Amino acid sequence: MKLRTVCSWLLLPLTMWYAAGVAVRNFLFDHGLLRSSPTPMPTIGVGNLNVGGSGKTPHTEYLLALLAPTHRTAMLSRGYKRRSKDFVADDGSHSAALLGDEPAMVASAHEEVAVAVCADRMEGLRKMLQWPSPPQVVVLDDVYQHRAVKPTLNLLLTECGNLCCDDRVMPFGTLRESRRGIRRADAVVVTKCPPEMDEAAQRDVASRLGASCPVLFSSMAYGALQPIDDSTPAASLDHFDSLLCVTGIAHPEPMVAWLRRSHRVEHMRFADHHNFSPRDIEAIHDAYGRLDGSRPAVVTTAKDAVRLRGLTGSLPVYVLPIKVVFLGNGELEMSRLVKAATSRE
Repeated sequence: MKLRTVCSWLLLPLTMWYAAGVAVRNFLFDHGLLRSSPTPMPTIGVGNLNVGGSGKTPHTEYLLALLAPTHRTAMLSRGYKRRSKDFVADDGSHSAALLGDEPAMVASAHEEVAVAVCADRMEGLRKMLQWPSPPQVVVLDDVYQHRAVKPTLNLLLTECGNLCCDDRVMPFGTLRESRRGIRRADAVVVTKCPPEMDEAAQRDVASRLGASCPVLFSSMAYGALQPIDDSTPAASLDHFDSLLCVTGIAHPEPMVAWLRRSHRVEHMRFADHHNFSPRDIEAIHDAYGRLDGSRPAVVTTAKDAVRLRGLTGSLPVYVLPIKVVFLGNGELEMSRLVKAATSRE
């Protein structure tokens, strides 16, 4: 922690230059010198101010599940670390190389949703309009700083344990832009809250954020284990007595802590969006072989499963799914916001 603090102060001059550049860019958009265009169909933007995981993908999936039963629904993302270029729609392969790991995961889990990737979101939306059955609503993933596009509903996510109002612009802190960016949000979702968080604590957080829009609170719940592929037999978590948890996400600590409440867990942590190499797979096999207990297993995230599938051989690998649970009347408020956004003529 002390080393990080020292490094942050050494990087303060760079932080000041970066913050100034972002502030100038936002000023140009705010005053119409750079154009922020409304989207050609109803859209819901999901983004954050902080670098790293604040729960964008689970909340995106929540919105897709909410919308898909009543609307032709699509998701448009940048497609981070994909090998393809320009605009690409999922071809049914749910390939991480084609789409990036997070869009590939969404495409696999939500086959009723059309998934596409494009760095230029407005160009991507125009391409979608050319489809034989264009989407009636599009969820835009990680779009908060992509200001050329103005979503119909702009959702800002901030993690309960790392509120954007308590952070600083990177590289001194982890903010992509000043905390004043919260003013562009139509609603703020405070994510990864303790399930038992009471109304007084929620009011305190909302006051600290200083947002003039609705502030909602959500927590994460873990589901039943799912086999990574058809060759792995179905099994419940209780069937195993020791686990190797393999993660390549930004903040795996809550998942590891939850598993350790009932199991002996060894954790192999890789960088966010890590592409697993043959050496990594060998290390996973070795770590699995060192597990104590008579019924070991490997547990990973849905996002990592997209990159691990087909590589782990005979290892018993399972995915631990997560879902969003809103606290209080948050679910009703989110439904109201989404209905208002999608009813736009």
